[in-house]
Amino acid sequence: MQPGRPATLTEVARLAGVSVTTASKAINGQDRISGDTRKRVLRAAKRLSYAPNLVAKSLASGRSSIIGVLLRDPLVHRFAVPIVIGAQSALERRDFSAIIADARGVSDRMADLAVLLRQRNVDGLLIVGDNQGKTPSITTSVKIPCVYVHGPTTNSRDVVHVIDDFAGAVAVVNHLVEIGRACIAHITGPKYAPAVQQRVLGLTQALNDNGLKLADDVRYGQWSQRWARQAAREVLSKVPSLDAIACGSDQIAAAVLEAVVASGRKVPDDVAITGYDNWTVFALETDPPLTTLDMDLEHLGAAAVSDLYAMIGGTRIGGGTRHHPGTLVVRGSTVKHRS
Repeated sequence: MQPGRPATLTEVARLAGVSVTTASKAINGQDRISGDTRKRVLRAAKRLSYAPNLVAKSLASGRSSIIGVLLRDPLVHRFAVPIVIGAQSALERRDFSAIIADARGVSDRMADLAVLLRQRNVDGLLIVGDNQGKTPSITTSVKIPCVYVHGPTTNSRDVVHVIDDFAGAVAVVNHLVEIGRACIAHITGPKYAPAVQQRVLGLTQALNDNGLKLADDVRYGQWSQRWARQAAREVLSKVPSLDAIACGSDQIAAAVLEAVVASGRKVPDDVAITGYDNWTVFALETDPPLTTLDMDLEHLGAAAVSDLYAMIGGTRIGGGTRHHPGTLVVRGSTVKHRS
């Protein structure tokens, strides 16, 4: 190899002692190559600083190894960012890259951006929705593989990955019951939101399974700290024996905790408080920090990419919704940690 000239696949194959075809299969991650052979080829490629010619690869395969990531609404960017990070990590493992576009909450713009991304020859689309409502389906119109994440769509046949909010609420209630709480209230977001509805269903079911009922009617409202403080004050006044409040978000929980402390009660001694989201801006800044349900959004993004990659490769995976459980993170708002 001449100094300053990029290494070729032929040179990699020669150094590894294999054919060019075998070297190509090893570098592209194809099957029917022994582990030892693959390692030998990859060592040779690393030694020669070999970089595949992606343009040539695209022309040969008819694929660009690029997907489009379409964000439906900037209001959910806080959730979209970890999803995209997880998706990007999964793409990198497959030598794929991504083009990201933001529809800014406009349905017509989302459809237009999907067409634009297809014109850029992306192999598929990952559409990041909003679990507060249904994402308009664009699968039929764009005619390339599409996978949706973080929210249902208007087409039941779409491949959709969402957090299992029902199971998340069950985990929260079971934790509260395990630590001896029996008089539990629920303060959450808007009643119309599908995620809120699923969490209420899970919470109610878990309480019933434990022989309990909510101490008061569900308090539906805004994703607002101001509103949550007022709702907490009202619940505490109506149900003085309250010993736990399960909140629909960490933002709500942070404000509820403030209201509980302001009422003269101690957290968690008198009232245990749980959040939802594991949004560290709130979950770790309260005193004590919040027990909360982490939605594992990076895993959600990676799982969605796995399905999209399979569809791009021609695998029929079947439509429908895939539900992913979150992880309960226990902190001081429910359990005192011994010093």
